[in-house]
Amino acid sequence: MSSRKPRSAPHGRVTMQDVARRAGVSAITVSRALRDPDKVAPALRERIEALCKEMGYVVHHAASALASARSRIIVALIPSLSNVVFVDIIAGIKEQLDAHNYHLLVGVTGYSQDAEETLLRTYLRHAPDGVILTGVDHNPGVWELLASRAIPAVHTIETLPDGEPGMSVGFSQFDSGHAAGRHLIERGYRRIGIIGAQLDPRSLRRCEGCRQALREAGLYDPALEIMTPQKSSIALGADLLAQQLTRHPDCDALFFCNDDLAQGAVFQSARLGVRVPAKLGLVGFHDLAGSAWTTPPLSTIATPRYEIGKTAATLLTRHLAGTAIVSPHIDLGFTLVRRQTS
Repeated sequence: MSSRKPRSAPHGRVTMQDVARRAGVSAITVSRALRDPDKVAPALRERIEALCKEMGYVVHHAASALASARSRIIVALIPSLSNVVFVDIIAGIKEQLDAHNYHLLVGVTGYSQDAEETLLRTYLRHAPDGVILTGVDHNPGVWELLASRAIPAVHTIETLPDGEPGMSVGFSQFDSGHAAGRHLIERGYRRIGIIGAQLDPRSLRRCEGCRQALREAGLYDPALEIMTPQKSSIALGADLLAQQLTRHPDCDALFFCNDDLAQGAVFQSARLGVRVPAKLGLVGFHDLAGSAWTTPPLSTIATPRYEIGKTAATLLTRHLAGTAIVSPHIDLGFTLVRRQTS
């Protein structure tokens, strides 16, 4: 192989044509090897990939998208990277996209709808083939961007009503919260409180589901609620449990909008000498790692986060492949996990 330095573009950047000359193939073949590797013989593909690495060639996705009408980029916007709920969803998305040779760009909105709109506008400059969003609550500008660009989008962790445009994969936040409330009622608790944090639309809907279950049973008391915009955490759950029992010592059960809050309540109950579940019943949400190992193990609502991500990416890749989507809105459900805190 010649050691002569390849001739590159005037700006000094190695081009696809440079790689093609070294490989002895056309630029179209190089493009195909990088964009649709399954359509190129393995030996040639590996040779082209090795040359790209050796020569420092990086695909210019904007130019590639203009040439092929496909960028092979999917954008996923999530509220947080510190919340394992969304990390699990991203893991499911990535597995499916990797299997179909798509590149994933992840944006973090910080639970802000304005930030979500700004990030979407920014990432649309990369001409993504599709977008995966969190939830169904978005600024009007987001809906307008999706419609005006005719870009396929999948909404995750909740489902849109049947007949609505777009695609969605998730479960009913309201119904899952309602199931948690019904569980506590059926276990014989009567002074049942609700603890909510972060207060994003999904947390509010699951709290409303629990609230409705209490109303139906004639047990709802708004004084037994604590709702705070603070970030959900184990430490916050411990603090809020102590506050609740100080203000309302007759409270005999609590639903928490997230498992980390509920885990903190389990730990704090032990420190305060409050017997769980005899004196106080506790139910969390999401069945996070560690919830099965608290003392006692935490009752909770298990949610299929990884499956939501994988199914969302599957819907999107099938749509992009031209496959008809029979069921654009998929409800994967939830599971009430009965453990020893209730």
